[in-house]
Amino acid sequence: METDLCIRRLAPAEARGLAAGLGEVLADCVAGGAGVNFMAGLTAAEAEAWWREELSADDGRAVFVAEDDLGPCGVVQLVPARQQNQPHRADISKMLVHRRARRRGIGEALLRAAEAEALAAGRWLLTLDTVQDSDAERMYRRLGWTFFGAVPDYALLPDGRPWPASFFYKALGR
Repeated sequence: METDLCIRRLAPAEARGLAAGLGEVLADCVAGGAGVNFMAGLTAAEAEAWWREELSADDGRAVFVAEDDLGPCGVVQLVPARQQNQPHRADISKMLVHRRARRRGIGEALLRAAEAEALAAGRWLLTLDTVQDSDAERMYRRLGWTFFGAVPDYALLPDGRPWPASFFYKALGR
C-alpha cells in the first residue's frame, strides 16, 4: 500500500521539533551502510542529538523534509556558503532517505526542492560530495549534476572501510 507523501521546507523551530524523527532517518541510513559521516552503531538518540546541534546553527540553512504516514522519511539541507566572495553558492548536505521509503522518487523531490530554494535565494551554484559508486551518485548524475573529481579514501564507511568520495556541482542559471 502506497502512503501519502509530503515534501516541505521546515521553519527553524519546526525543524528542531522534528529532531527525533530526523534522527531516526539518519540512524537508519547509517545502519544501512550509508557513508554520511557516522560509524556503525549510531543510535537514534545520538542521531537526534546531532540533529539538535546541527539545527541550532543560525546560518540561513534551509531544511526540507519528506514525510509519509509514518513520519519523516527523508531530509536534505541547503547550506549557504559563508565566504564573503561566494554569495552565489550553497552546499547540499545530509541528503537522506529512510530505507523504508527508497525507490519512490523522494531523493529527487528533495533535491529539486533544495535547488528551487537556492535559485530563489540567488544561490545559483551548488556543490556536494557523496560516496563514490553509490545510488546517490547515480541520482546526482541522472539529475544533471557535474562530476568534477574524486578523492580516494576520503572517509570511512560505517563498517570502517575507507572509501572514495565523488564531488559534484550544478549551475542552476542566473
